[in-house]
Amino acid sequence: ELEKLGLRDDVDLHVYEVPVEYQTVQRLIPALWKKHSPQLVVHVGVSGMATTVTLEKCGHNVGYKGLDNCRFCPGSQCCVEGGPECIDSIIDMDAVCRRVSALGLDVTVTISKDAGRY
Repeated sequence: ELEKLGLRDDVDLHVYEVPVEYQTVQRLIPALWKKHSPQLVVHVGVSGMATTVTLEKCGHNVGYKGLDNCRFCPGSQCCVEGGPECIDSIIDMDAVCRRVSALGLDVTVTISKDAGRY
């Protein structure tokens, strides 16, 4: 939807649908960072089980036990071998949550520090 709406004329918006596949993500995401040198990246996940919009404060690198769409799971249970255990967002997600909630939209926004691992 954001791609349809667009942003200001001076903002380059690049939207990609990334398969839920460990090996594709490990190859594609670094290539996109190198290609675009972004100032901001927003990763959006979709879950049929979700009842709220969940803003993640951090991403974890360990504890991945679920199979991806290719029925693959890293033997090390790490998303990125040798990567940091956790990456914290520099965005104040609590403030974002408060601001979105104050808009009175028909959506519940919550905060999580335990992003899903699949």
